[in-house]
Amino acid sequence: MSVSVFNRCWSKVILETLLRQGVSHFCIAPGSRSTPLTLEAVRLQESGRAVCHTHFDERGLGFFALGLAKVTKKPVTVIVTSGTAAANLYPAVIEARQTGINLILLTADRPPELLECGANQAILQQDMFAHYPVANVNLPRPSQDYSANWLISILDQACYQQKREAGVVHINVPFAEPLYDAKPEEVDLHPWLANIQRWLSQSKPWVEHQPQHTEVVMHANWDHWRTKHGVIVVGRLPTEQSMGIIAWANTMGWVVLTDIQSGTEASLPYADIWLANQTVKQKLLQADIVIQFGSGFISKRVNQFLAEFKNEYWIVEQTHKLVDPVHHLHTRFNAKVHHWLRAHPPLRQKPWLLEPLALSKFCASFIEQQVGGNLNEASLAHHVDRILPHNGILFLGNSLFVRLVDALAKLPEGYPIYTNRGASGIDGLLATAAGIGIGANQPVVAMIGDLSALYDINSLALFKKVSQPTIIFVINNNGGAIFDMLPVESGVKDKYYRMPHHLEFSQLASTFDLKYARPYTWADLGSVLKVAYSRRETTLIEIKVSASDGSNIYKRLIEQISYAVIGDN
Repeated sequence: MSVSVFNRCWSKVILETLLRQGVSHFCIAPGSRSTPLTLEAVRLQESGRAVCHTHFDERGLGFFALGLAKVTKKPVTVIVTSGTAAANLYPAVIEARQTGINLILLTADRPPELLECGANQAILQQDMFAHYPVANVNLPRPSQDYSANWLISILDQACYQQKREAGVVHINVPFAEPLYDAKPEEVDLHPWLANIQRWLSQSKPWVEHQPQHTEVVMHANWDHWRTKHGVIVVGRLPTEQSMGIIAWANTMGWVVLTDIQSGTEASLPYADIWLANQTVKQKLLQADIVIQFGSGFISKRVNQFLAEFKNEYWIVEQTHKLVDPVHHLHTRFNAKVHHWLRAHPPLRQKPWLLEPLALSKFCASFIEQQVGGNLNEASLAHHVDRILPHNGILFLGNSLFVRLVDALAKLPEGYPIYTNRGASGIDGLLATAAGIGIGANQPVVAMIGDLSALYDINSLALFKKVSQPTIIFVINNNGGAIFDMLPVESGVKDKYYRMPHHLEFSQLASTFDLKYARPYTWADLGSVLKVAYSRRETTLIEIKVSASDGSNIYKRLIEQISYAVIGDN
């Protein structure tokens, strides 16, 4: 049988194995060497067993797959050709590893005899992502010397490793030519597949792993610690784990510091601002115990508080990863938060510290006064709840705006929020938002900075594929306003950090056939949103603001709160 037919048989077994591991989305970039994989994925889509997505930019494709995987909570497969096409997946691989998102990369490769000899588009792809994947599978050139059972088994094992330790599986797949002259019936009737026909006719994985039931056990000294003064810090969490935290903490009378990524409605909002008050922070540091749920805290003030805390420290985290950059001496619970709460019943007590509540309430009116009634970066962050659809999803980019939202916003309990805060890069933010919107099939509001948008321009093409009302807010402060927070001389800062670009986004929206609006007031924005939410397509809304307004308001709030005087209990 021809090489091209067997390449397709090999690809069929690979994709069938992945289907049985929960994969239903294949993200495909154009390329010749990946043809056997691409055509088999197309066959799966035609039979209704999978969905194929395409994008011409591999970097954007990787982040699009990341968004799909985030929102569907299932592994998503990316198929690319050989050469730098594979290398362009690296940023998404890093973000997926840092946040435990399951991607499976199928990188087509040249066969070994074409490596390091001057052959076109042949680079060293084996283990090219180093230690970032949870599993690297370097397949040989397709050969009938290897049984189909063997191929399924090693792929099954890699996917099992991914289930145990969420992240990326990299499968490097060399193909020799020819790649094209194979007919589907030749593939399906190939004798190499005879031993696995029963498996192919079923939907079961090759190995059925029995679930490990690990019940959360109450801490031996919980009756002692629950009578003490405590602080709960809630970082990035899956939505289903955030429920019940506030009620539990309020029963205990403990202080709760919540990150915007937690999906938990803040009982003490604006912590990033009021923790600048040294008097209140010093009282908070007198707590007997801190319990950390989740990780990845955005707030500089929250991170400073955790760094300075010296007493009993507990961490509740589902994965086995280290999630404490301060490296406290601590007690670790590898458990889902809601399971841990059930195993540790609260003791009803009065609040042990009232200053945070008083200062949080003061901040609500003080922030309102400082941001004013104009449509600017800080007021948009403070009132972000006003612009969100009832059944939607919020995606926040990186740099200044996500910090402003974390510091100034108060969102409803359980509202779905997504970020790329694993590596906190500005690459792939638009692509990730598109993947989230298409994967969830819900309205999405994506809020990103101007440099982030410029960095991922190609991914605007992905938004032509959405079928729900989708809003891209581009906050255009003419460069990297986050760098205004740095103590660098202004001339150097402007030229080498902020890098003003003096660009607008109306023609970019037109290039990618997206609706566009540039409101100047809150009333304008209200009218724009009313129309945008009535369309099942994407609207790019550019909020053009003065270069340093957002950062100046942020710095001013922190400075003035640090001197606020709050009375004793």
